[in-house]
Amino acid sequence: MNEVEIIKKVDENIEELKEVEKFVQYVLEYQKLENVMFNIIIVDNEEIHKLNKSYRGIDRPTDVISFALEDDDTFIKMDIRILGDIYISIDKARSQALEYGHSLLRELCFLTVHGILHLLGYDHMKEEDEKVMFELQERILDSYGIKR
Repeated sequence: MNEVEIIKKVDENIEELKEVEKFVQYVLEYQKLENVMFNIIIVDNEEIHKLNKSYRGIDRPTDVISFALEDDDTFIKMDIRILGDIYISIDKARSQALEYGHSLLRELCFLTVHGILHLLGYDHMKEEDEKVMFELQERILDSYGIKR
C-alpha cells in the first residue's frame, strides 16, 4: 500500500492537483513501486527560495526540490519505504507553463515525476545520467497522455 500526501501550503485553489494525484498513482504503478511513502508539498516562490538557499546554497527560487531519505545506506529498512519529500513551487510551475507554452497540469506532472525520480535515486549531474532520467520522465508523461 502506497501512501502519498499532497500538502498545499498556499492559500489558493489548484484544480490540477486532483489529476496530479491520479498521475502519482500511475507513476508508482509504472515504476512497480509498492509500500512507499512520500509527500508532495506545494509552496510559493518565497518558501522554495528559502529551502533552495538553506539546503543547496542557491539564493533564488527553483521549481522543484526533492529531499530523498534513501540517498545513502544509513536509512532504516522497514516494511514501507519512506522516500522523502518533494517541494514544488506553484509560482514557478505557472511561469514555466507559460514560458514553455503548455498547461499548468503538464508542468505540475513534469515536476512531480522529476521529483519522484530524484527520490528513487535518479539524478542529472552527469550527461549520461541526465539522458536516462529525462528519457524516463518523457516516457512516463507520454504514456499517461501528458504531451508537450
